[in-house]
Amino acid sequence: MAQLQRIDIFPVKSLDGISLPTVRLLKSGALEGDRRFALIDAQEKYINGKRHARVHHLRSSFDLMTRTLHLHNGDGWHAGSFHVDQERDRLQEWLGEFFGFAVRVREDPAAGFPDDTDSPGPTMVSTATLQEVASWFPGLCAQQIRRRMRANLEIGGVPPFWEDRLFGPPGVTVRFLIGEVEFDGVNPCQRCVVPPRDPIRGDIYPNFAKIFAQKREETLPAWAERSRFNHFYRLAINTRLPPDQSGKTICVGDQITIPRGAVSASL
Repeated sequence: MAQLQRIDIFPVKSLDGISLPTVRLLKSGALEGDRRFALIDAQEKYINGKRHARVHHLRSSFDLMTRTLHLHNGDGWHAGSFHVDQERDRLQEWLGEFFGFAVRVREDPAAGFPDDTDSPGPTMVSTATLQEVASWFPGLCAQQIRRRMRANLEIGGVPPFWEDRLFGPPGVTVRFLIGEVEFDGVNPCQRCVVPPRDPIRGDIYPNFAKIFAQKREETLPAWAERSRFNHFYRLAINTRLPPDQSGKTICVGDQITIPRGAVSASL
């Protein structure tokens, strides 16, 4: 039985995530609190792992109740705690010192700063998928793959790549439910330059993308819509939330179901 096994949000885009037992869905489709904050440079571009590998050396934790961000660099000698409202200037100064250039902290409580603005719902992957992918890379475990892929929702009780059932041909979404909340599965998520990097140290696993794409093609399940793979460096799915589902909540342990005939040509 497919069920929701894990919920992760990333309060600050590109920084460390936190696990929650339950979460509310925003009108945009995003999980409340996910990527609510973003780090921006002087050119108004995101400071993320795609553009700045030094992000991987920055450890963080965020207290949702007190709105306090705790930071330290990889070796632990430089640390600080900041209230993101009352100490925004001090926080930006600390980050500027860490990165070596001016940093601004932006907040969007209504929609956050999603990676995919066309499908801003939570990304989903199964635990078995993470375990399978880890088996492709000697020395890596499922937890390390989890940190590299940074999905929001993790599905338990299913075989590897079960989530590939949740998207259809181009132009078609697949309606599914987590508990009583409806979602539309859109497409398999294209990966970037971040997964090959160790999420703590930042060093690159040799030929990660090449190995990944080869093994992904070899293990593509029969239920996956192959036409959605113009290349095989894809994992997890992107989703959207129907407008009438905003404000609802999902919880760890919720059953995940695909109603019979649950497809729609809505893209």
